[in-house]
Amino acid sequence: MRRAASGLSCVRGVTLAVALAVAAAHAHAASSSAGKGFQFTVIGHPFKSGADEAPLKRAIAAAVQSDPAFIVATGIKGDKEPCSDRLYAARHAILDDAAAPVVVSLAGSDWSACLNSAGRSNAIERLNRLRELFYGEPESLGAQRMQLTRLSSTAKFRSYAENAHWEYGKVLFATINLPANNNHYRPEAGRNSEYEDRLVANRAWLHRLFTLAARQKMHGLVLFSDGAVGLQEEEGFSLLPRFESKQDGFAEPRRQINTLAKKFKGKVLLVDTQVPTQTQAQAQNGAAGKTDPAIDWHGNVGHLSVVAESAEVRVNPDAAALFSIKGGGAETTP
Repeated sequence: MRRAASGLSCVRGVTLAVALAVAAAHAHAASSSAGKGFQFTVIGHPFKSGADEAPLKRAIAAAVQSDPAFIVATGIKGDKEPCSDRLYAARHAILDDAAAPVVVSLAGSDWSACLNSAGRSNAIERLNRLRELFYGEPESLGAQRMQLTRLSSTAKFRSYAENAHWEYGKVLFATINLPANNNHYRPEAGRNSEYEDRLVANRAWLHRLFTLAARQKMHGLVLFSDGAVGLQEEEGFSLLPRFESKQDGFAEPRRQINTLAKKFKGKVLLVDTQVPTQTQAQAQNGAAGKTDPAIDWHGNVGHLSVVAESAEVRVNPDAAALFSIKGGGAETTP
C-alpha cells in the first residue's frame, strides 16, 4: 500500500510539474509579446438557432489554425437547448479539447433563461452549477492552459468565479457576467436579489480592472460579455436604444464604464454578442448592410458585436488603433 501511495504521489507530482511548466511557458510568451503584435479569436454565440455542436466545433477548428494567443467563447448553449448537467459537461469537453487556451464568457441562455420542470426560473441553481464545472480552477480550458485571476479569489465575492482577467502583451483582458436579457433584471415585485448582488460584484470588478490597467500602464482593456452594455455620452450618443417602459438593467455598468474609460489613457474595447441595430450595421459595413464584424470607435472606446460568427482581433502596440479585425469590416471612427 505504501509503495502504491508513493507511486501515485510521484505521478501527481510529475503531472503538477508539467502543468506548472506549461503555465510558466505561456506566461513567459505573454510577457515577451509586450512589444509585439498578436491576435486572439472571439467565438460569438453559434447556438442562437438552437442547432447542435457542429458550429462550435468548426469555429474552434478554424480559430486554432490561425494560432491565436487565446480563444474567448461567449456562451455554451442556445435558448432552446436543455439546461442539463449532461449538456454542460459535453460542451466543457469540446472546449477543453481545443489546442489553444479557451476562456468561456457566459451567455444568458446558459443560465438566466433556464426553467425547471414546473416552468419556473432555475437561473441561480444553474449559474452555480456552471461555476462549479467551468470555473473551479484559476486557469483557462484547452490543451494549453492560461493562468487567470478570478473575482472569486476575493473573499467578499467568492461566488463570482466567472469574472476573470488575464494579461497578454500589455493589454488587460477580462470577462464580466452581463447576460443579454436585460442583465437578468426581473420585473416582478420584490427584491431582485441575484441581479442586485451581481451588480455590486460587477461594480467592484470594473473598478479593479480599470485600476489595474492604469497602474500597470496597459495599452488597452478588453471586456467580454454577452449583453451589449452600450455607452451613454454627454451628447446623448448610445450604442443601444434607451429602455422607456422598463428598468434598464445595464444602466449602472454603462455609467461606470463610461466614467472610468474617460480617465483611462489607453483604449477600451467592449466585445459582446448583441445583434447590432440597423443603424450600427450600416455605419460599420456600408449601406449594403453586410454583417462582417467591425469595431465602432467613439473616443477611446470601441464596440465589437460578434453574433454567431467568429472574429480574429489583431493587437498591434505600434498602431494608433491598437485593435483591428483580421479580414473583417473596416473600423469606424467618430
